[in-house]
Amino acid sequence: MATAAALRRYRAFMSPPGTRPRYPYGDDCGCPGCSLRDVRHARDVLATVLRNLDPQDRAELARLLAVLDTRYRSRTLPDPHADPHQPWWHRRLPGCPFTQSGLV
Repeated sequence: MATAAALRRYRAFMSPPGTRPRYPYGDDCGCPGCSLRDVRHARDVLATVLRNLDPQDRAELARLLAVLDTRYRSRTLPDPHADPHQPWWHRRLPGCPFTQSGLV
């Protein structure tokens, strides 16, 4: 269930048409349901799932994520001040959490 919700959130973040940059935003709410509002957390969940799948399912999810990751990279901007030890999807310029749209 968490996998499907994380995948839906990751897809939804890239769903608005156009080429304008998108900005991931954090969520201060600590409940599990709200944590997926942060697309970076959704991608964290998918990374964890990917590591724990059997080889065939891992390959299928990896193909899907490759397409979504390419779109994420093209629609978000690198953050030059981000922690280099974080996964690449956390090293993108964040947006304002109060807009909750992914747009500035």
